[in-house]
Amino acid sequence: MAIAAISTSTLYSIILVILLLVYLVWYLVGIYRRNQAATLIDEKTFTEGMRKAQVIDVREKKDFDAGHILGARNIPYSTMRAYYSGIRKDLPVYLYDQGKAMSSRSAILLKKHGYQDIYILKTGYARWEGKTKKSTI
Repeated sequence: MAIAAISTSTLYSIILVILLLVYLVWYLVGIYRRNQAATLIDEKTFTEGMRKAQVIDVREKKDFDAGHILGARNIPYSTMRAYYSGIRKDLPVYLYDQGKAMSSRSAILLKKHGYQDIYILKTGYARWEGKTKKSTI
């Protein structure tokens, strides 16, 4: 019985392609789950609706204290499982972080617990041009 010899570079190439495909599938599943849980909104829409919503910064406290959207409260993603019950289900929830990663995970968690009206700031705090506040502690 003859076994076909595969060169080392061919084997590495196959492994690399498989890893890239696995990453791509994982990434697309994440986007799908986020889109099922929340709606991405731009800064203008976020600003227009934030007075009637709960604006939640899911970054860690030190980042929140360094600067946050005026009127936001801080519930870091790392503590979201313990403190999500403090978020009202009858009002829209506006989430943001530096980009969209932690907001997406937070939205998926909230959706699992029955929250319906969830929105994520598309550009994140990194590109926010509206009013901000820094903690003076």
